[in-house]
Amino acid sequence: MREAAFVKRNKDKWAVFENALSNRTEISPDVLSDLYIEITDHLSYAKTFYTGSNTEFYLNGLASQAHRQIYKTKKESKNRIVSFWKTEFPTMFYQHRRELLIAFLVFAFFTAVGAFSSANEGDFVRSILGDGYVNMTLENIENDDPMAVYKQMGEVNMFLGITINNITVAVYAFAFGILLGIGTLYIMLRNGIMLGSFQYFFFDKGLGWESVRTIWIHGTIEISVIIIAGCAGLVLANGMLFPGTYTRLESFRRGVVNGLKIMLSTVPFFIIAGFLEGFVTRHTEMPDWLAIFIILGSLALIIFYYIIYPYQLNKKT
Repeated sequence: MREAAFVKRNKDKWAVFENALSNRTEISPDVLSDLYIEITDHLSYAKTFYTGSNTEFYLNGLASQAHRQIYKTKKESKNRIVSFWKTEFPTMFYQHRRELLIAFLVFAFFTAVGAFSSANEGDFVRSILGDGYVNMTLENIENDDPMAVYKQMGEVNMFLGITINNITVAVYAFAFGILLGIGTLYIMLRNGIMLGSFQYFFFDKGLGWESVRTIWIHGTIEISVIIIAGCAGLVLANGMLFPGTYTRLESFRRGVVNGLKIMLSTVPFFIIAGFLEGFVTRHTEMPDWLAIFIILGSLALIIFYYIIYPYQLNKKT
C-alpha cells in the first residue's frame, strides 16, 4: 500500500486518538486502550514499509505520548460497568454497523422466504413448525383463544425457560461465526424462515392483527437481539477473514472480544423479552393501545441504543 493511501485510510482514527490524548474529546479508557493497540500496529507497519518517513515519526510520537496516559487512566476508572454501557460498548458497536445491516437483511430476506413458501406450499408450515404445534394452535383457534399457548405455563417457569432458550440461540449465532460466518448466516436463515412461516400461519387464519399485537409484545426485543447476536457472529468471522493492518491472530482476538461485548449487551434485553413473554403477553385481553405502546416502546429502545446513540457518540467524537 502506498504511504499516501495508508495515511488517508487511517488518519481519522489517528485524529480521534490524538484529540482524546489532548482531552479535547471524552472517550472511555478501554476504547482508548484499543485505539492505542491499533496505533502501535500502524507504527509497526510504517516502520516496515515507510522507514524514516514523516508517517513513522508522527505515529512514534503519538504512541510514546499515549503509553503512560492510557495505563494511568485505566487505573482511575472507578465505574467500569457504567463506562461499558454508556461509552465503551456504543462506541465500539458503531464500527460494526455493516455487520448489523448484513444480519438484519439476511434475517428479513428469509422471513419473507418463509412467508412466501407458506403461502405457496400447503405443508410448508407443518414442516417448519411441526404437526404438534400446528394442531395445538388450530385447537386453540376453535376454542376462541388462539394465543392460549402463552398461558399454558406458569409465569416464572415460562420467563426462565424462554430467556434461557433465547440466550442459547444467540450464543449459537455468535459461536457459529467461527465457521467463517456461514454458521451465523444459517442461524439467521433458520430463524427467519421460522418467523415468516409462523406469522403467515396466523394471517392465513384471519388472525393477523391478533397475532401481531400479541406476539410482538415480546417479539420486538426478542427478534431484534437475535439479529444483534448474528451481528456478533459476523464480527467474529470478519476478524478471521479480513485482518486489515493487524496480524491475523490479533484481528481474530479483536473479533472475539468485540463479539463477546456485543453478546454481553444483549443479555439484559433477553431478560426483558423473557419477562414480557412470561408475564405480559399472556394477557391477551389488554387493550390494543397498551399492546401498541409496549411494542413501539420496545422498538424505540432497541433503535436508540443500538443505532441512534452509537451514531451520536461517534458524531460527537
